[in-house]
Amino acid sequence: MDGQAGMPGAGGRKDQASPLWLRIGFWACIGISVAVVLRRVLALAYPPRSAPPQLAALDAVFASHATLTLAHILPALLFVLVAPLVVFSTPANAAWPERLIFPLGIVVGFTAYAMNVYPVGGWVERSAVLTFNSIFLFSLLRAYWHRQRGEAILKRRWMLRAIAVLLGIATTRPVMGIFFATSPLTHLAPSQFFGIAFWIGFSINTFVIELWLRSRERHVQGERMAMHPSR
Repeated sequence: MDGQAGMPGAGGRKDQASPLWLRIGFWACIGISVAVVLRRVLALAYPPRSAPPQLAALDAVFASHATLTLAHILPALLFVLVAPLVVFSTPANAAWPERLIFPLGIVVGFTAYAMNVYPVGGWVERSAVLTFNSIFLFSLLRAYWHRQRGEAILKRRWMLRAIAVLLGIATTRPVMGIFFATSPLTHLAPSQFFGIAFWIGFSINTFVIELWLRSRERHVQGERMAMHPSR
């Protein structure tokens, strides 16, 4: 697989650019992630007085461990802001964003484990966080290991996996929105659907990036075989 094929703008060949839907999804996840963090920071600093009961209950949960919440979401915000620089920069310009994103990712991952002591969705949410946070940290550490060995292609592949998995938290938000909107019909409370939304959102991002990386790898291998049919 070409080391720059994972996302658009990082390579020099147009045929290696990712499709429009993937680029839209990436930037949508970035935007949602930033909005979610800013909303949570404002809610902690200035608790809303007229929020709907379900949102007010969620705000109260996060306010009960505000310091830990901030220790998790502020590094996550920085990670999300640095991620496009890692994805879209050329290898020569990606060094300094990578030096930031690795320690930020470690902080985000370990504080996510700590946040999991206070799950809104009980054991279903807790199991989702344990699963996908572990995949995130494993991918990030694999990327760092390949970086130290100078294996740029493998480093990038694992870095894209890590970024995509972390952005799964943004994908959970539209899923939660559907649950909130349909709650008058389903009578499901956040404690009942939060964990389900986590599993759906993170699974979508994890499967999409994996399918994309594998499809690009098959495409590049096919090109190489076409160029060197005797091999």
